Amino acid sequence: MTTTAPLEVNPSDWSQGLGFDQGRLLTAPTRVLTIAAQGPLDGSGRLVHEDDPAAQLALTLANVAGVLEAAGLGWCDVVQLRVYTTDLPGLLDVYDTLVEHLGGEGARPPATLLEVSRLLVPGMTVSIDGLAMR
Repeated sequence: MTTTAPLEVNPSDWSQGLGFDQGRLLTAPTRVLTIAAQGPLDGSGRLVHEDDPAAQLALTLANVAGVLEAAGLGWCDVVQLRVYTTDLPGLLDVYDTLVEHLGGEGARPPATLLEVSRLLVPGMTVSIDGLAMR
């Protein structure tokens, strides 16, 4: 069975500078992966990097990558990301961590950034969930 790469959908180019497409069109997905919220947790579920937003974001991305790899998928298969933070200004200060990571993987999934009052683990400032298809 042949699959096709998602098509980028960008009525304008403003989002590309932020590292994401405004939409991705898939014409024939054969595998769908829902990615539960991942955070800066170690293999035992303990918070790591409590006072370092950039390190929390980097570990969160690594944990998302782990889910993708376990499913036999990669960042280019991600068609939607939702980034939750308890500190929007703080996350925006280190947002380049996300943009550089995705750029290095050749991925620009549509993304939504949301500020929330709290996350699952006290001290956690970022959490990411998503959807991947191939």
